[in-house]
Amino acid sequence: MAANNNNHPPESRVKVGIIGCGNISQTYVKGCRAFPILELAACADIDLSRAQALAKEHKIPKACTVEQLLADPDIQIDINLTVPNVHADVSLAAIAAGKHVHSEKPLATTRDDAEKIITAAKARGVRVGSAPDTFMGAGIQTCRKLIDDGAIGVPLAAMATMMSHGPEGWHPNPDFFYKVGGGPLFDMGPYYLTALISLLGAAQRTTASVRISMAQRTITNAARFGEKIEVETPTHIAGVIDFENGAVATLITSFDTWLDYAPRLEIYGSEGTLSVPDPNTFGGPVRLLKPGKSWQEMPLTHSYAENYRGIAVADMAVALESGRAHRANGEMAFHVVDIMQSLGESSAAGRHIDLGSTCERPAPLPTGLKIGELDR
Repeated sequence: MAANNNNHPPESRVKVGIIGCGNISQTYVKGCRAFPILELAACADIDLSRAQALAKEHKIPKACTVEQLLADPDIQIDINLTVPNVHADVSLAAIAAGKHVHSEKPLATTRDDAEKIITAAKARGVRVGSAPDTFMGAGIQTCRKLIDDGAIGVPLAAMATMMSHGPEGWHPNPDFFYKVGGGPLFDMGPYYLTALISLLGAAQRTTASVRISMAQRTITNAARFGEKIEVETPTHIAGVIDFENGAVATLITSFDTWLDYAPRLEIYGSEGTLSVPDPNTFGGPVRLLKPGKSWQEMPLTHSYAENYRGIAVADMAVALESGRAHRANGEMAFHVVDIMQSLGESSAAGRHIDLGSTCERPAPLPTGLKIGELDR
């Protein structure tokens, strides 16, 4: 991924700062620097040494405390890459400081906290965005174009599955995956739900069954082999989501399975089936099945097939200049949190849950964009 910050007028570049210098920050640095409109001005972490290390490695002008970054009047957008259970606190602090904020997923770990973020941003007159931005990649944008062009007719249903045996075998500190606000749904569900909203539009009700399959999980990575984790959140969630356009989606997220052959994401239409690529990625493959035909791999129609995490930050920056809506916006991120919490509430109540939120289907990206470009 080549950085290219030379073809945008310096006076119109938007200064951004990163809060949280963990592993994902490396990807965001590279992604943001692919977009000339962004100027990565500072990074911060509660552990200052981590911010200093990131700044040194990537030649970021300033490493500082979180408080110093929030107080910097030149930084317009804060990128919140902290751990999920403090997403809300950090985003609210950025909003209070008058900053636009883009958060890693999920926007918050509860509906109430997500609503506080949206309400505070509206009151302060700033924008909120949230990962994932993978739906802006070439793979899902190609699927969006195929659906909009009528390649599968009327979308009728969808199947989305994220099934694994959990992160305790590979993640160095997997504890938070099994605490409230974690689990397979809040960890990986935003990728699948955001893709579905991009392809089908907003949801209107949910129903689900959930369970904690094992009260304890055993860490099997080398550094902490044999340690136990008390499980506090559901690890297998089987849900049904009714969309406003009439489509019905089945969603399964699980840390309780071994290998599976279920599709990552498929959309079933009146005139064909669309196999959507892994929504945790930006590229393909995209495959189309028409009646009486074999699966056909479709050429990607859009740019950004590589890992361009940070494209949503650039999209927000362009939107600030042009006045248009940004795509990975707070309303859609709130709708995702609302869906996820409603799935759990549905299981507990033993009934459908009508959603209290909705959102606009984000605008598709135009074809023909060069890397580093976004539409105005």
